[in-house]
Amino acid sequence: MLSATGGRAAGHDAIVKAIIVGAGLGGVTAALALDQIGWDVCVLERAQDLRDIGAGIQISPNGIKILDALGVMPRIEDSLFQPEAIEIRHGATGTRLLHMPMRAIAADRWGARYIQIHRADLLDGLAQTLLARQPEALHTSAEVIRYETSSKGAAVTLADGRRIEADLIIGADGIHSAIRTQMLGPGLPDFTGNVAWRAVVPVSDLGPAAPPPSGVVWTGPGKHAVTTRIRAGKMVNFVGIVEQDSWTEEGWHLTGTAAEARADFGGWNETLDAILDAAPVLHRWALFTRPPLQRWSDGAVALLGDAAHPMLPSMAQGAVQAMEDAYVLSRELSKGGMISAALERYFAARIDRVTRVQEQSLANLRLFHRRSMLAQVQAYAPIWLAGKIAPRLLQRRNDWLYGAEFT
Repeated sequence: MLSATGGRAAGHDAIVKAIIVGAGLGGVTAALALDQIGWDVCVLERAQDLRDIGAGIQISPNGIKILDALGVMPRIEDSLFQPEAIEIRHGATGTRLLHMPMRAIAADRWGARYIQIHRADLLDGLAQTLLARQPEALHTSAEVIRYETSSKGAAVTLADGRRIEADLIIGADGIHSAIRTQMLGPGLPDFTGNVAWRAVVPVSDLGPAAPPPSGVVWTGPGKHAVTTRIRAGKMVNFVGIVEQDSWTEEGWHLTGTAAEARADFGGWNETLDAILDAAPVLHRWALFTRPPLQRWSDGAVALLGDAAHPMLPSMAQGAVQAMEDAYVLSRELSKGGMISAALERYFAARIDRVTRVQEQSLANLRLFHRRSMLAQVQAYAPIWLAGKIAPRLLQRRNDWLYGAEFT
C-alpha cells in the first residue's frame, strides 16, 4: 500500500507520485493540489491520528481562493465564522483604536471572504476532501527519519525500516522538520523572546463580556492578545503573546496555570478577564522563527510551510502561506519538465513574498508591544486617524497580500 515509484519528469502520461511528510494544513493542501494536476500522493504523518490540536486560525481571502479552487469550502461551511471587522483595541481599557470592516468588503475588494475557523475543522475538511479522491492517501504512525535522492527521483526511510520511493518528496513537517535538518543542517530555530497562551471558551460562558464578533487585537506594553470566533461563532478563541527572556520546553500540549495567565493578562479589561476565568485549559508555547533560507530543495525534495519559512502569528498568515506554497508548487510542477527545475521555480516564485510576510509579522509584533505611552500614541494615532478619514488607505495596504491570485 505504501509503494510509490515513478520517473524524473512531471507532465508525462505516466503517473507521477509524491510523498508528503507531515499531515498538517500545508501538507494536506499540497496533496490536494497535486491530486488536482493528476499526481498520486502519499501523506506520511508521525502521529497516531490527525489530532484536534491547535486552536483558532484566520484564513484571509488569498487562502480562501485556494481552498475554493481545491473544492474544500463546502466541507467547512458549517464550522467557519465570518468576522464583521478587524479591530485594534487598547488592552487595558478596551478602547477601540481601529475598526476595518471585513465581512462587508472582503469579497468585493479581494475576491474572497475572510474567515475564522478551528484548525482541526479546517484540517478535517482538507483531509476528507483528499480521502474522497484518493482513499489510501493518508498514513498515520509513519515517522520519516531520512530521505535520499537518485537519478530516478527520491525516497524516504521510516522509523520502522520501510523505504518508500517516489518522484518527489515534500517536507511539510514543521519548524523542527527532519527533512529540512537533513537538507540544510541541524541549526536550531531562534527563540523570539515571546511566549503564547491559548484557550477556547464558549461564547455563552462570557455573557455581556464576550468580545466583539470580529478579529480583535488587544495591545499593551510588551504583550498583546487576539480574540476570534470559531465553531460557527459559538466559541471564542484567545491567543495571548507576552515577552519572556527564555524558554526550555517544547510542544503544543504544554499548559500553564490560571494564576500565570492572569499575571500576564489579568486586569486589562472585563473581556479578557472573563475569558481567563472561563478557560478550562490554558495552553502555552514558545514562538520560534528562522532567517530566510537560501534554497528550499535538494534534487527532487522540497520544503513547504513552517519547514521552509516559520513566521510569527502577528499577520495571521502562517497557515495561508503554507497553502500558497502548496498551490504554487503544484502549478510549477504542472508545467512539465524536470522536477528539480520546477522546485527551483517554486522557490523563486515564493521567497520574496514569504520573506515580506515574515518581516511584516515581526513589525506588527513590535507595533502591538509598544511600551511607553508616548510610543503608543506615536504608533496608534496615525492608525486611528486613517481609520476615521481614509479607511480605503488601510484597505489598500492589504491589497498585495489578500488580493494575490494563484488560481
